Amino acid sequence: MKAVLMAGGFGTRIQPLTINLPKPMIPLVNRPIMTHIIELLKKHGIDELILLLYHQPETIKNFFGDGSEFGVRITYVTPLEDLGTAGAVKAAAKFLDERFMIISGDLLTDFDLSRVLAFHEEKGARATITLTSVKDPLQFGVVITDKEGRINKFLEKPGWGEVFSDTINTGIYVLEPEVLDLIPEGENRDWSQDIFPRMLAESAPLFGCNLKGYWADIGNTDAYLEACGDICRGKVKIGIKGERRGGEDKQVFLGREARVERDDLSLLEGMVVLGGNTQVLGQSRLKNCVVGRNCTIEDGAELEDAVLWDNVYLKRGCRIRGAVLGHNVRAGQGVVIEEAAIVGDETTIGDEAYLKKDVKVWPRKVIEGGAIVTTNLIWGEKWRKSLFEGALVRGLTNVELTPEFTAKLGAAYGSTLPKDAFIIAGRDAVRSSRMLKRSFVGGLLSAGVNVRDVKMVSLPVLRNKLATFGEVGGVHFRQSPEDPAATEIIFFDADGLEISSSMAKGIERVYFNENFRRVHYSQPGAISEIPRIYDYYREGFLRALDAEALRAARPKVVVDLNHSPAGDLLPALLSELGCEVIELNSHVHESQSVPDAEQAEKALDQLSLIVVTLGATAGFWVGPSGERVCLVDEEGKVLSDLEALCTLAALVCRAEKNGSLAMPVQAPLAMEDLASNAGITVQRTKADGRSLMDAARDRKVLLAAAMDGRFAFPAFQSSFDALFTVAKTLELMVRTGLSLTQVCKSVPRRAYRHLQVPCSWELKGGIMRKMSEDSVDLEASFIDGVKIHIDGDWALILPDQHRPVVHIVAEASETARAEELMEGYRRKVEQWKQELLEGQTP
Repeated sequence: MKAVLMAGGFGTRIQPLTINLPKPMIPLVNRPIMTHIIELLKKHGIDELILLLYHQPETIKNFFGDGSEFGVRITYVTPLEDLGTAGAVKAAAKFLDERFMIISGDLLTDFDLSRVLAFHEEKGARATITLTSVKDPLQFGVVITDKEGRINKFLEKPGWGEVFSDTINTGIYVLEPEVLDLIPEGENRDWSQDIFPRMLAESAPLFGCNLKGYWADIGNTDAYLEACGDICRGKVKIGIKGERRGGEDKQVFLGREARVERDDLSLLEGMVVLGGNTQVLGQSRLKNCVVGRNCTIEDGAELEDAVLWDNVYLKRGCRIRGAVLGHNVRAGQGVVIEEAAIVGDETTIGDEAYLKKDVKVWPRKVIEGGAIVTTNLIWGEKWRKSLFEGALVRGLTNVELTPEFTAKLGAAYGSTLPKDAFIIAGRDAVRSSRMLKRSFVGGLLSAGVNVRDVKMVSLPVLRNKLATFGEVGGVHFRQSPEDPAATEIIFFDADGLEISSSMAKGIERVYFNENFRRVHYSQPGAISEIPRIYDYYREGFLRALDAEALRAARPKVVVDLNHSPAGDLLPALLSELGCEVIELNSHVHESQSVPDAEQAEKALDQLSLIVVTLGATAGFWVGPSGERVCLVDEEGKVLSDLEALCTLAALVCRAEKNGSLAMPVQAPLAMEDLASNAGITVQRTKADGRSLMDAARDRKVLLAAAMDGRFAFPAFQSSFDALFTVAKTLELMVRTGLSLTQVCKSVPRRAYRHLQVPCSWELKGGIMRKMSEDSVDLEASFIDGVKIHIDGDWALILPDQHRPVVHIVAEASETARAEELMEGYRRKVEQWKQELLEGQTP
């Protein structure tokens, strides 16, 4: 007799287990589900099989071949389109010239199929549906029969109000070939919705045979885990490969060359199946587990109700309960995986990572050590153990940073703030920033925090308002300047400073523990606006400048505004100061992306040309967020960030007499030379923006500068502000009577080199230890990284805070000496990396 196995489904409900495999090929006790159905059919004398394929057919064909290895004869039929359950069988009609059975290739059952065949024969049926009783019939087709077994009513997937029986259609049918005449050739038809209702309407001999036994439709991951658990607890009898060991209360099946280090098997409980060449080492405990081939479970692991596919490696101390790990998964030391979690193929999980209940991880992901995974990881590449890079959360828009994610992040942030407090929320001109900010604000409101929505605004304006009064913090959403596909969320405290690492950790703790403060339905936060936010900024901006000097000089300036919100503000301010302003790209629109490096270079070339053509005093390129600025002198030269830093510092030193400069540790020594000549001091700080801004809160500081074109003049505000930098630069030029070209050429010249060396997170600490040891006999400073001084020259090793990179910076009076320092420390870093890696090798 022949049977048709339905094996063409996509298995979308059981993803991620079916990302790389068709559902019938999912391992069930280390063999594809369909092998268990084939053995059941053989047991009842059915050995001619028609396999209906559609999704990933070659995977099934390559495994089963012609069927001879499994004691059956297999014919494959692969329809060219989705024809439905009945239409697909019609495609195999030429092979079905006698009575045949239809059964799903992804069922787990021990039904007595001979009984349904006998029933069909006895009743003289044209079609017999195998029925069984279940507790929850809602997800199946409910069927009712008369005393003779003739079907007189059925309903597909009813609601509870429609349920008239707990007897359901199991998808196992016995059919006479003439039933196929009811199915039109090449058309989509379904047995339950089209063919059987037609037979019922035509009073055809359609019967239902009620069977008892185990039957499970493995339609989703919960059903898969439940089926594996039922096998381990003996609820269904299937063939299990391997040498059986243990007594009545313990069934251990060992594949070829599988090994349990504890020979007496006393640490194994219930049913434990180990595939070929799998090793269980040391004091590992396993209870009711199925482990695939070539797996290694290191000492101290604890597994209960776990399913591991082939080539899984668990390091010492892993604890896994009720979860599935796909092929080639690597779990680091101390990893914990809770119930119903599913980990896709080829995923790497770092040490001490924690995967919470019901989490699903798609294949080929990287979960960093120490990460707490609380939601499904589907599209992104990795799950980080921390959300923040300093005061900033960055991710791919609508991939890693989704509206769902930002709503939770907003709730987490709001939970760390006082109830009924106020925060400011702003964004750049990009539409995706608006989308994510709105969901973030929803999360904040749910925690009882009020939001003052300043909408599209330059970042300096938002920070300026924060530094006044009324709000406990603020956030700004912007398109990443490094990747247009990513969004950045920057968090600020009540003074407009980037939040501290301790505050960022507090938000992360609430987010990962999902310990959100949800207020009563009558107490959510409110949204309001600040209509005069530009007025506050304008007043302070103008008050901090020598307006009379500017109005008297009337400098001509060209400003590229990058389609940013600064276009609504800066030209008017400069005009009010008497400047003649030529605006470029001042129109703000939402679809404009952050310029990439090539576009920015073209824009600067254009700006340079216009400055020279119009005979302007200077040109300025303002970054999209309003923090970064590039300077162009009157000769059209675009100053590098380093040249701009030196030039502005020199201008300040020429114009001012008392005060200090706040400079990062890697800024050139020229700062000290410039400052000492003017009676000004230099305050070296850490390289991060918060440290610079913190130093700039001292009113004696005249200029604070980062190394990437961001400047702050605390006389107005202690935050980076490209808008004010434009006006202040013009004012300083007017007051000193010097052009940018003159000032730039007056700065003492020394050779300055900067190099980035790749370095994994695990090696950074070791590199800095070795640098400290290497510098013990040298003059060294440890403000940020390790900086050594040799005869007036210096070199700095600085680990990057947010990337797996180490910076090497060197400055010397001669170019050759700077190159020598750079190359010498590059070789040292490479050597130290190698030594550290060898030290990690067992």
